[in-house]
Amino acid sequence: MTTLIIMLLFVVLLICAFPIGMTLGIASMLPSMIGGSTVSGVYIIRSMLGGLNSFTLLAIPMFVLSGIIMAKGGVSRKLFEVFAYFIGNLTAGIPCAVIITCLFYGAISGSAPATVAAVGSMTIPLMLEMGYDKKFCVAIVAVAGGLGVIIPPSIPFILYAQSSGASVSSLFKAGIIPGILIAVILMGYSVYYCKRHGEDKAAIAGVVKPLHEKGFAKVFFSSFWALLTPVIILGSIYSGVASPTEAAVISVFYALIISLFIYRSLKLSDIWSICVEAIRTFGPILFILAASVAFSRILTLLQVPQMVSTWITANFTNKIVLLLVINVLLLVVGMVMDTTPAILILTPILLPVVKTFGMDPIHFGIMMVCNLAIGFVTPPIGVNLFVASSLSDVPVTEIAKKALPMIGLFFVALLLITYIPGISLLLV
Repeated sequence: MTTLIIMLLFVVLLICAFPIGMTLGIASMLPSMIGGSTVSGVYIIRSMLGGLNSFTLLAIPMFVLSGIIMAKGGVSRKLFEVFAYFIGNLTAGIPCAVIITCLFYGAISGSAPATVAAVGSMTIPLMLEMGYDKKFCVAIVAVAGGLGVIIPPSIPFILYAQSSGASVSSLFKAGIIPGILIAVILMGYSVYYCKRHGEDKAAIAGVVKPLHEKGFAKVFFSSFWALLTPVIILGSIYSGVASPTEAAVISVFYALIISLFIYRSLKLSDIWSICVEAIRTFGPILFILAASVAFSRILTLLQVPQMVSTWITANFTNKIVLLLVINVLLLVVGMVMDTTPAILILTPILLPVVKTFGMDPIHFGIMMVCNLAIGFVTPPIGVNLFVASSLSDVPVTEIAKKALPMIGLFFVALLLITYIPGISLLLV
């Protein structure tokens, strides 16, 4: 009975648009308030504080900070210029350069909204100058921004590792091929779209030609330090030189060095405002993390994971059908809940279920994050849609409509990732 009341309260508060952190906190405190439970308020507070006492979680504020430094330092422009130099004159070359830029920037920031903001603020006006449809420009950035949580380093991967006990390094390796696969599919759609609707080659040449006039050496060396960023971050992790948390700290110092002394796009006086923005960004995440840990422990004490596992295994005996049902569940959750609480709440519930069917925890983590990445571009939450809308003044609903074919292709990639484990596990 207590479990039913908690879940009903949780759903009602979400429908009433309560902040997710507050919703989780209230739902966690409910058993101690209604009686009939050994859970006390003190236990809830200890769970919240204890859940944050993690060396792994320290990577999140560091990646947030380095991503903001890179965004303010104009690193996304450096990345875009080198890709536009090589493929800008091809059919859909500019949209493809935008997608590749999102792929690389995702390997810097680890955040989908940050990728949309950093890449979109620079490329959307540029694409409009080249004659591309405004809604298409905004939609391609919003969807490609989802690569920021799939390509390593990824903040959701760190959260999943914290909830499941899986290796962060293994999750980072596993995310490389799925991220590239989704990027290739999106580029294929861009080529189709541009062939069907045409491009203004003269306007495109006006942007690409000056890059060619600079010459390969000048463009490449101008972008070299930006291109080196993911190599340093991921290389230090995979070589064993640094843990993911230590690599996150390295990324902060590297971002400061290239922005202050090499590109000189930042001043020392800018650092304070950047730190304030990072705290404002991470502060809400921190509270959600604490409340999610407490809520997940309450669910564990009430044996909710065991009940869900028993019900699912009793009603679904076919692995193919089970994975399809879980995908649909995660897609729905991604539409109404942010990635952080979704991972922290659902991982302890769903992971034991898929393990009984022989699914690798790393594979399931990739599947879960890919599902929730689609949630970034689906209403009503759709954080990427709101970020892209704020950059372009295009209504969220219009962006979602234009992005619908790309979301469909994203879902096709998700099915491939779900049913072909090798896509995720080849590099692990």
